[in-house]
Amino acid sequence: QVQLVESGGGLVQPGGSLRLSCAASGSIDSINVMGWYRQVPGKQRVLVASITSGGETRKQDSVKGRFTISRDGAKNTVYLQMNNLNAEDTAVYYCYFQDLTVPFRTYWGQGTQVTVSS
Repeated sequence: QVQLVESGGGLVQPGGSLRLSCAASGSIDSINVMGWYRQVPGKQRVLVASITSGGETRKQDSVKGRFTISRDGAKNTVYLQMNNLNAEDTAVYYCYFQDLTVPFRTYWGQGTQVTVSS
């Protein structure tokens, strides 16, 4: 089992910044991927950004140039630096952790609300 603890959500004005953090603990496979999905009411959860234990990253096109994902391997923590936020970024952000070896288990955080509004 892996436990995920998220922090850093909140209310921010358009153009502002927030930094999300997610710390993993428990039975952590050394080969893994961590990242963030987001979800708005009535829509599916979508990938925002991810980073593997080897440092490979993926990002949704709409956040490229604005969001940066990074991780601290020693702390098993992933960060999402979000800059130049706009109303379309308003969502619940969920941290996830996935083993990249059999049985490829996925774990989710509890979610943190990000609201971009003036």
